[in-house]
Parts: sequence; C-alpha cells; structure tokens
Amino acid sequence: MEYEWKPDEQGLQQILQLLKESQSPDTTIQRTVQQKLEQLNQYPDFNNYLIFVLTKLKSEDEPTRSLSGLILKNNVKAHFQNFPNGVTDFIKSECLNNIGDSSPLIRATVGILITTIASKGELQNWPDLLPKLCSLLDSEDYNTCEGAFGALQKICEDSAEILDSDVLDRPLNIMIPKFLQFFKHSSPKIRSHAVACVNQFIISRTQALMLHIDSFIENLFALAADEEPEVRKNVCRALVMLLEVRMDRLLPHMHNIVEYMLQRTQDQDENVALEACEFWLTLAEQPILFLLLNGDVEEDETIPDSEQDIRPRFHRSRTVAQQHDEDGIEEEDDDDDEIDDDDTISDWNLRKCSAAALDVLANVYRDELLPHILPLLKELLFHHEWVVKESGILVLGAIAEGCMQGMIPYLPELIPHLIQCLSDKKALVRSITCWTLSRYAHWVVSQPPDTYLKPLMTELLKRILDSNKRVQEAACSAFATLEEEACTELVPYLAYILDTLVFAFSKYQHKNLLILYDAIGTLADSVGHHLNKPEYIQMLMPPLIQKWNMLKDEDKDLFPLLECLSSVATALQSGFLPYCEPVYQRCVNLVQKTLAQAMLNNAQPDQYEAPDKDFMIVALDLLSGLAEGLGGNIEQLVARSNILTLMYQCMQDKMPEVRQSSFALLGDLTKACFQHVKPCIADFMPILGTNLNPEFISVCNNATWAIGEISIQMGIEMQPYIPMVLHQLVEIINRPNTPKTLLENTAITIGRLGYVCPQEVAPMLQQFIRPWCTSLRNIRDNEEKDSAFRGICTMISVNPSGVIQVRYNKNKFCVILHGFKNQVGDENWRRFSDQFPLPLKERLAAFYGV
Repeated sequence: MEYEWKPDEQGLQQILQLLKESQSPDTTIQRTVQQKLEQLNQYPDFNNYLIFVLTKLKSEDEPTRSLSGLILKNNVKAHFQNFPNGVTDFIKSECLNNIGDSSPLIRATVGILITTIASKGELQNWPDLLPKLCSLLDSEDYNTCEGAFGALQKICEDSAEILDSDVLDRPLNIMIPKFLQFFKHSSPKIRSHAVACVNQFIISRTQALMLHIDSFIENLFALAADEEPEVRKNVCRALVMLLEVRMDRLLPHMHNIVEYMLQRTQDQDENVALEACEFWLTLAEQPILFLLLNGDVEEDETIPDSEQDIRPRFHRSRTVAQQHDEDGIEEEDDDDDEIDDDDTISDWNLRKCSAAALDVLANVYRDELLPHILPLLKELLFHHEWVVKESGILVLGAIAEGCMQGMIPYLPELIPHLIQCLSDKKALVRSITCWTLSRYAHWVVSQPPDTYLKPLMTELLKRILDSNKRVQEAACSAFATLEEEACTELVPYLAYILDTLVFAFSKYQHKNLLILYDAIGTLADSVGHHLNKPEYIQMLMPPLIQKWNMLKDEDKDLFPLLECLSSVATALQSGFLPYCEPVYQRCVNLVQKTLAQAMLNNAQPDQYEAPDKDFMIVALDLLSGLAEGLGGNIEQLVARSNILTLMYQCMQDKMPEVRQSSFALLGDLTKACFQHVKPCIADFMPILGTNLNPEFISVCNNATWAIGEISIQMGIEMQPYIPMVLHQLVEIINRPNTPKTLLENTAITIGRLGYVCPQEVAPMLQQFIRPWCTSLRNIRDNEEKDSAFRGICTMISVNPSGVIQVRYNKNKFCVILHGFKNQVGDENWRRFSDQFPLPLKERLAAFYGV
C-alpha cells in the first residue's frame, strides 16, 4: 500500500521560511537557520516535509526546492538509520516517482539523494531501486530517461564493487547489456551517461563486462567521431583503460586506434585532447605494443620498468642501500625526474601531457625517433618568436632520456646555446631551459669541467636569484639534479654555491623556500664531508636554524626542512655537534606528540582527529641522520631521552613508512651507541622478524639491515634470536624478482648471522649459497661485505658439504673468493685468512686454491 502523508500547512510555511532565510548572505541569519534545522531534526516527519518541498511543491522556485533536497541529503548522511520506516519508504518512493522532473536541477538533486541513500549500505535494503531505474531508462520521456541515467551513473561510481558482488545477486548481468543499448541513443547526454556507466567496470575487469567486451568495443568505435565532446572524452577514457586490462581485444584494431588517438590528441576540446594524450603514456607501459609499432624489438631494456616501491609524498624516506662497483651511485632515487618539473604551478595541461608522451616515445624508439624530430627541432630552437623557441626547448628536454645517445654529437653545439637561453628576456624561456639543461646534466658532468659544467653552474646560480618566482623554482630544481650528477666535482666551487643558496634564503617566498631546502640537502648528500669546514658551517647553519626556530611543530614546512637538516647532519658529522641538542630534542618531541595523538584518535575517533604521521616519519629520519653523522657523540642525547620506548611503538605502527623509518633509526643507533639499544633487543627482535615481509620492500629492507647491524654487536648472544629471522631471510634471497637493494642487504645479513653464530646458520648453507654468491658480486668492499664474507667462510668450515654438494656454486664461490682476495690485496688477505681456524684454511686451500 502507498504510504499517505500530508503536510501540516503551518509547518510547511515555517520550513519554507527557513529555506528562504538560509539563502541569505548574512552569516548571523545563517547561524540561526543552522540551529533551527538542528532542532527540527528531532521531529521524525521533518524529513517528510523536505522531500515534499523537493518533489511535490512545484509552485516554489527551483533553488529553494533543490536546497530542501540537499538538506535532506545531509540528514540522510548523518541520521538515516534513525529515520522511522514510514519516512524512509515515503522518501524512497517520492525519489523514484520524481527522477524525471522537468527541471534538470531537481532531477540532479533527486539523483544525488538516491545515491546517498544507496551508499548508506541501502542497496541491499532497496531491492526495487536498480530494476526500477533500469526500466525508467526505456521511458519515452527524455527527462525520465536522463534523470534515471544520471542517478545510475552516480551509483556506478560510488558502489561499483558491491554491484559486482553476490550480495545483490549480480545486477550487472542485466545492467551492462542494457547500458550498451544506449550507446546509439539520439541524445548526446544519454550516450555520454551510458559510456560513463560502463567505464566504471573496466579497470576491475568485472565479469559481466568481460562477457560483452567485444560488443562494448564495437559500440565504442561507433561513437569515435561523436559530435559531443563529453562522449568523445568518455570513449578515449575507455580505450585508455582497455589498453591496461584487455590489450588482447584491442590488438586487432590497434592500427586504427593509434590513428584515432593521434586525431583526438589534437581535438579542439582540450578535455578530450587530454584524455587522448593519456593514451600514449599508458601505451608506453604495454611491452607487447612495441612489437606491434616497432615491427621487432630485440632488446627489452627500452621498456620502462614499473616502480614497485612508491615513496610517501614529499619525502624520500631512508632506505639503506649498499654501494655498487659501477659508480657508487644508489639506484633507488629515479623518482624525482618528472616531466612536469618545469612548472608545478599550472595543472597537468595538454602541453605537458604531450611532452610526457614524447618522453615515453623517445624511451621506446630511442634514436630511431631522431631523424623525424631533428629537422623540426632545428627550426624551433633558433626561432625568433619566443613561444616557438620555448616549445623547441621543451621538446629537447622531453627526448633527452630516450635519445641521449643519438643527441651526443649535437650537444657541443646545443648546450652553449641553451646556456645562453638561460638569460633570455622571457621568464618562460628561462624556466623551461633550466629544466631541459638538467635533463642533460649527466653528459655535461662527463666532459672536462671548464667546458660546460662551470659556465652552466655559473648561469644556473644566477637563475636561482632570478626575479621571477617560476624561474627561481625551475633553477633550484635543475641545480639539485646537477648536484646529484656532479657530486664531488662541485667541491672547488662550494663557497660560491653556498653564497648563492644562502642569499636565496632572504629572497625566496614560501613555496620556493621548500625547493631551496631540497637543493641544500642534495648538495650535502653530494659533497659529503667536504662540507665540514668551519667557514661553510658558518654560512649555512645560521639561516637554517633561524627557519627551524620560526616554524611551529604543526607546520608542514617542517618536512622539507627536517629532511634537509638530516642530509646536512650526515655530511657535517662532528661539525653538527653545536646544533645537535635542540634538533634532537625537537625530533623526539615530534615523535612523542604524534604517537600520543594517534592513541587518542584510536580510543575516541569522533573527538580526536588522526595525526599527520609524516611529522613522525621525517623526525625519525632526521634522528637517523644525526646518529649517522655524530656516531658515538649521540650517546648522551640518547641516554637522556625516552627514544627507545618511542621506537618500540613506532616499530609496531600500522603505517609501513613509520616502520621503515624506525628500523633505519634502530640500525643507526645500533652502530652509534649499542649500550642503550641492547636492553631492548629481546623486545625488538620478534618485531623485526615479523617485518621480513617482501610485500613492503622498503620496510623489509631496513629491518633486514638492522638485524645485520644488531648481530655484529651481539656476537654469540645473537643465538636465541636466529630462529626468529633466518627462515624468512633464506626465503627472501631465493625469491624471483626481489629488488637488488633488498637482495644485497639480505645476503649481507645472512653472512653476518653466520659470522656470529656459525653453528646455527651453517646447516642452511645449501639453501642459500647460490643466490648469496650472485647477489654480492657487484658490491664495493666495505666493512659490511667484509663481515659477511668472513661469515660465509666460517660456515663453510662448519658445514663443508653444504657447498660441495652444489657443484655449480663451488665454481662460482671460487671465482668470488679469488675476486675478493684480489680486491683486498695479498697483504690484507693474509691478515684476514690468518684469523681462520686451521681446518678452514686447509679446506679453502684444497677446494678453492686460495
């Protein structure tokens, strides 16, 4: 039976009066209205009045009716479970009866209301909602069809997952074929809704859609040249997503799709062009495609790797990595080289998306792209109109990575031209030139310093003090890239560089200060202990400490400053001592505050909001920097603080980045002042064991490294803890696709455990010797590798059969041992091997001839 409800005339007038008043610009009136609305919420049928005004009171003006619906929507959000059944039913039936209101505003409001009710877990309790909306699609009345589609699109966006679950008896099996019928509807708005609805189910590879995938693709092609931009945009978006999940189905049509996307990338509607441009970026991640476009790819090194380990925003958390033979550069940090460094101010626009696509194409086709681009480039780069010249400089930067080899012959002519462009009178030319030059920094640094490095550095430093903010920003970013490439090549110019950077402190506005911190931190990372000279410290520290004192504990600007100080502390080592106490204290306070706030939030989420844990992460990392820089000097600070108690909590935080940073700090404190860490080891080790989970690469990596550092300090007392960690480590070293850094750290830690407790670890030798040998080939000698090697030698003496049974390893280990011997030199090897017990010496001589 239909629920009958009639408003009381006086109540209705009162509510209309309120709705009118709430549209008043006067804030006092608004506040009173808010209070009255709150009071009215105590009456169960208040919501009936609201739906009545929205759907039945056609005499009222649209804004008032719509407002009534929006207030009702907020009530649904806040109190829906307290609505009496009768009220709920009345609202639901009114919504469905009025989804086709003649006013677009009212239709949209009813649609929002329906989806709000649906998303309150009500899809289960409103079984006739979806069937009813679907049947309304067939209405002869345009408004009804359009209103129902609007609501369905919102439901598909908000509740895609539940629509595809058994909870609702899989309504998509009916809905998706239904939507596909409307791709050919005469109204562009409805065609657009139909595509948008189906698009919600592509990425999740929804079964119901996969059954109809061919007819979906066919229908998309039919809409390819639709006159409505919104439809073209949704078609492009669909093809981009299909490229990710159903490449197999697009392959037969690939040639046409590529041509189509090229046209759409030049669409007169910018939103369509942007969607189409995304296609090229996605395309680049599909290895199979190059075979298609390129005819034949022998090597796969040109296919971009996917970055497994996405860092937290802003902040490069500490990941402990080993140094490599090649050039001692860590390979972790290639995430700073985004194409849109040149201006983070403007949004992702078509120009940048095109540059990104070029970058991607250059990485695929490498130097084959050059014959097509060079003739165009020459014309652009030397053009008299600055806009054209600027686009040429952007192109030159975009292809830098992919076409580097082929560009080398032209660089001796181009780099001086670009250095000249750094002083162009147009700010946009100056800023884009900074970025493009940074993309060629590696080559610049490989040439004799006076040829390009010195002039480039001189000009870039001038740009850091440019009068245009955007140029300052681009120059600062570019300089940071140059620092990473040049490293100690910069030492002769340190005074000059610091002069500029310190002067920029007084000049920069807020946003660019943050980039300046990064440039200073990178400088410290690049020149290391060369920064530890009294005159440099005198220049650099006062402005940094002044900012440090100005910033409040809750100010997010602390992140980049703490990160910068962390690099500076590591580089200055003992030079940082005069500054360390207040910095140490504040970091400990930040960790403590954040943990306290998190506990309050866990206990009473409605009263206390969740803290921003980045404060804690960055503070832990700066403490790591202090421990690494100050070494034993940090001992008194640790003694006088509760940092180990705090770390115990951080190590169990549910946020991986917090754990990652706390394990890095644990390792650094273990090296710096083990006497304070030792009493906690029994509590810490089980936690470290449970974090040897390679799903969180960086957490696992830092936990592994910390275990190795602890074992060296514990010696034979490490024995009871071996069972907590050894099996996980052996499993990780045998996993396919483990990243290089984690493999190296795992190998070193296994070696170190074997060094201090050979009896416990040696029985497993056979299970890890093979990958162990492979992963440590390329690491530079350092004390870590040294202790790991001693460990392996000791274990071989305890369990020689562990190696002999594995014929292949015997040879490989032999090569490694000889290599190790050659690297350390005869004298060191003698000293090293003299410490071996006699049976081990004899074995090594017999088996390996060393």
